[in-house]
Amino acid sequence: MEKRYKENNGCAGICCKGCGRMDAPLNTFDWLAAVPGNEEYTDIVEVQFKNTRKGYYRNSNNIPLQKGDVVAVEASPGHDIGKVTMTGRLVLLQLKKTRLTPESEFKRIYRKARPVDMEKFEEAKAREHDTMIRSRQIAKELNLDMKIGDVEYQGDGLKAIFYYIADNRVDFRQLIKVLADVFKVKIEMKQIGARQEAGRIGGIGPCGRELCCATFTTNFVSVSTSAARFQDVSLNPQKLAGQCAKLKCCLNYEVDAYVEASKRLPQRDVELETKDGTYYFFKCDIMRGEVTYSTDKHIPANLVTITGRRAFAVIEMNKRGERPDSLNNENSQEPKRPVDLLEQENINRFDSVQRSNKKRRKGGGHRNEQKRGNAKKDKKGGAAEA
Repeated sequence: MEKRYKENNGCAGICCKGCGRMDAPLNTFDWLAAVPGNEEYTDIVEVQFKNTRKGYYRNSNNIPLQKGDVVAVEASPGHDIGKVTMTGRLVLLQLKKTRLTPESEFKRIYRKARPVDMEKFEEAKAREHDTMIRSRQIAKELNLDMKIGDVEYQGDGLKAIFYYIADNRVDFRQLIKVLADVFKVKIEMKQIGARQEAGRIGGIGPCGRELCCATFTTNFVSVSTSAARFQDVSLNPQKLAGQCAKLKCCLNYEVDAYVEASKRLPQRDVELETKDGTYYFFKCDIMRGEVTYSTDKHIPANLVTITGRRAFAVIEMNKRGERPDSLNNENSQEPKRPVDLLEQENINRFDSVQRSNKKRRKGGGHRNEQKRGNAKKDKKGGAAEA
């Protein structure tokens, strides 16, 4: 049973072949894996390595592969160990993102990983942390303005990839010579950005979920403060910055919806004239489509909240030289919004009831004691009269 459980990607064959354990960043769901003939559609396979590194290889030996299989692939020099994440038709769609075609040159898949291959792979992985610490010391001794964030050994241990961050251009030719002499492997240097480093390290965001850059984000789009302005988010650098010290990528997720919703509201510099006086913009709720106006420019005074439709109607009246009696339209009744039942689920909603019950109990206890005392007095009085 245990062997069968491992062969079926840790699900004992309960789920389809496209599912897998979500224990690695950028994991995928191959929803066409269970379709008959999907594996024979193309011989190109997507293979994922440590963290966010993926590659496409040609299955020229026609090895039966499915999601979750550990394979040995061609590398220069030697071979590398990776895990199959996608096969069949979806691979061709992924190739379009990387601007590759099925006719491009791909490295080959040698075989499924053997126990000997896995032993070498585990030994190489065990050396990564010590290699990273030692390489940082060497870079500091050479006075290089760079930070080595991660080290990844090839599956056979013949090559190591050093991921580093640097603000300016770094001449690391001397560093490569020293690292090659110390670790006796082929050295490859790759520069990454702050967001990519956060994705490789991982962590939990302020939303309580795993970082987007460590789970599904591959293309990092630039984020500007205008995205926060459109959403009426306070421009506090400590709240807007993520763990990479850059603006949070999630600021771009809903900005398009806010831009479309803000078109249904009047501009903020427009003043509304009524018979009561002049009203100035104070604040707005973009998603509800409501605007709050004040009779003073600088402080909240006589605040009135109206809908965007009513605000446009008042603006049209002002253009015609008319002034309404008030901002609120008494003739039209706004539709009532549905009550959110979750707002009623307050943790402290029973506290007032419990306190009142305690007061009643205490009050009832005092009354009972008074009744008992009066009864004793009556008995004593009756005995004295007798």
